Amino acid sequence: MPQPQFPVFDLSAFEKADDAGKQTLGRQVDAICRATGFLAISNHGVPQAIIDAVWSKARAFFDLPPEEKQNARAPYKGYPYGYLGPELESLARSRDIDSPPDLKESFNGGPLRQPASITDPEALAFCYAPTIWPDRPDGFVEAWKAYYASLEDLAARIMRLFAVALDLPEPYFERFIDAPISALRALNYPEQHLPPKPGQLRAGAHTDYGSLTILLPQEGSKGLEIITPDGQWTPVPPIPGAFVINIGDLMARWTNDRWVSTLHRVVNPSPQEGGMARRQSLAFFHQPNWDAEINVLEACLGKDETAKYGPVLSGPYLMSKFKSTAA
Repeated sequence: MPQPQFPVFDLSAFEKADDAGKQTLGRQVDAICRATGFLAISNHGVPQAIIDAVWSKARAFFDLPPEEKQNARAPYKGYPYGYLGPELESLARSRDIDSPPDLKESFNGGPLRQPASITDPEALAFCYAPTIWPDRPDGFVEAWKAYYASLEDLAARIMRLFAVALDLPEPYFERFIDAPISALRALNYPEQHLPPKPGQLRAGAHTDYGSLTILLPQEGSKGLEIITPDGQWTPVPPIPGAFVINIGDLMARWTNDRWVSTLHRVVNPSPQEGGMARRQSLAFFHQPNWDAEINVLEACLGKDETAKYGPVLSGPYLMSKFKSTAA
């Protein structure tokens, strides 16, 4: 039985369309987000030079000797930024599922700027904690910051698309995301020389926590899977020249589960499929402002329908989820 075609959405076509055209395209995105919460975004406007630079610098960082990477490690368990070595995180635990640590390592960075209005000690200690930068490779920090800034802009543009898809004014979400606490992760799934432990994956089954995630998987790579409406694990193929977008938990709460925060994982394919080979990706986790209150949208409540969720604050919600994953 053939796999269903993965939806690819042309962002530039939406941005160039008139109001009627935007409404039509918004309805397409609404249908996708109701079904799986995953789609690819093409013609996104992020310069290829910026993508290539951060990709190559991340790979060069992961190529460094383990002891040198440890110089940029997170200083204590639960610290959000810096280098996180192999098997120190279990994403399945965010769903209260006990599982072996994930077969990956990562470098993580937070917001590039701290608003003067942010004085909450928890925000300062967590989301606005300093990123622990590596000394090498040369140019890593500059490439990272350029990519982060480009993805922050792209996420804001996608949120405008999402507003239209939800029959809201196009700028509706802007007041919630003008000081986002987003994070960027470079992920390396090392070549596997030993069989995994029972139940051990490259990334355990989980949903993402924020508004949306922008993923750049390695070209031609395999392993990313999502649960589709039929309950089956289905591969998500890398789309050349496109980012993979998925809905996070806060967007599902915002829409009263009209949109799906889809369970996904990175599995260990068979050796014949390159399952033992190294794999890299970049994930940008877009998160509304620290103090943004996420309430179910009136536009997502049908007649006689009540909200499934009470209000939550973006930052504390993220913090509680993140800390549950430490292995």
